[in-house]
Amino acid sequence: MSSQVQNHKQESTVEGFDISRRVFLSSTAAAAGVTLASGVTLYGVLSGPDLLAAAKSGVTDAVRWGMLIDADLCQEDCNACVTACTKENGLTHNRPETDPQWIRKISLRDSKTGRETSLPVMCQHCSEPPCVDVCPTGASFKRADGIVLVDKHICIGCRYCIMACPYNARTFVHEVLENQKDHAPRGKGTAEGCTLCVHRIDEGKQPACVEACDDKGRAMLFGDLNDPMSEISKRIATYSSKQIRADLGVNPGIRYRNI
Repeated sequence: MSSQVQNHKQESTVEGFDISRRVFLSSTAAAAGVTLASGVTLYGVLSGPDLLAAAKSGVTDAVRWGMLIDADLCQEDCNACVTACTKENGLTHNRPETDPQWIRKISLRDSKTGRETSLPVMCQHCSEPPCVDVCPTGASFKRADGIVLVDKHICIGCRYCIMACPYNARTFVHEVLENQKDHAPRGKGTAEGCTLCVHRIDEGKQPACVEACDDKGRAMLFGDLNDPMSEISKRIATYSSKQIRADLGVNPGIRYRNI
């Protein structure tokens, strides 16, 4: 894994996407494959009044969306973020042991002090995502604003991305699905994971998990990591925070406090 992380290919930009050299599709095909369902695209205009002026013309690398999660404010018995994600994206929880969770709660225990910490983990939306590096078709890709996604139209179900992800954040759809959400299309034989609720972001809203947490412990803060005046950037500059497995050098967009 470390060699995959360290030896990243040089990238080129096609229609706002960072695409690895190992993608064998033409740039035209890659750009055309971003429409997932009727009226649903993987990039659009960010028009919310609370979003940054730099993003108003569309997806741009002037913005990098990220999240800061304070483990001290995350209650062990609270699953509001998981429930909100499940509802927003049409995930099923009939079989909790095997059904996908794009965001999951985990518990950490300090072996020396016995201190226990609860925190949510999802796709970390890495700046240098290993899932993108190993994908043979370009189905795993990173938007210019840092959101890592899967184009279900060109995913061949090889599951390389699942094996490459150091955060266990990708899952595979084994069955035919019904009653899907138009904004979160899923399909048998494809890989999937947290999208940061990209459809909501492109409408100027926060991810569903963050909105749900605001009504509970306010442990999750979403914003632009590239804007020094954003609340998330101010907090990261003021308080100590960590990236999970920072040693891998993939630069996750999800950061944590008090872990």
